Amino acid sequence: MNYFERIVGQLKINLQKDLPGFQAQQRMAPSFRGGPGFPQSPDNNTRGSAVLIAIYPDDDRAKTILIKRTVYNGAHSGQVSFPGGKQEDFDKSLIFTAIREAEEEVGIDANQVEVIGALTPLFIPVSNLMVLPVVCEIPKPTDLHLNLQEVEYTIHVDLMNFKDPEKLSVKTICVGNNPISAPYYAVEGEVVWGATAMIISELTDLY
Repeated sequence: MNYFERIVGQLKINLQKDLPGFQAQQRMAPSFRGGPGFPQSPDNNTRGSAVLIAIYPDDDRAKTILIKRTVYNGAHSGQVSFPGGKQEDFDKSLIFTAIREAEEEVGIDANQVEVIGALTPLFIPVSNLMVLPVVCEIPKPTDLHLNLQEVEYTIHVDLMNFKDPEKLSVKTICVGNNPISAPYYAVEGEVVWGATAMIISELTDLY
């Protein structure tokens, strides 16, 4: 059994059990999430959203796709994240949202997505979203088509990199006028922090 088969097999089993949840997410939480002017818990204006953790084989390795978001006037400008976005009224479910957004943003073929399960929903104060991370298996992508209005480029990451202690660190990041201490994953020359790092932190407990 290679790394890909082992990791996907473990995820299929462990995603059916009680999830690590908040405690696992908090390992990678920045020192400051939201602050004055932002809700500290979901309210009547909170919108549902979802991201897709698409896992695919590359030789015997298990990889996933992150995206570098374009610079725009918004809370997550220029950040590294999983493909995903807000739930629309016509979406049948948050799982549908995750797959639809990944297809729109990077060209993942929705017909080739095998959903494995979902992680613990995560509240993001700065955008007032409740995010469902959906885990799936896909064939190795060979012809992705990026929506360049939203995505600068993709980053393909070996899942075992997230388990490497040398890839973990902490840095000071300025958000507005507020310096915050942010744990992050260093992968492929990118700094992966915030909600995405918190999602990854829970994921790594499952394989």
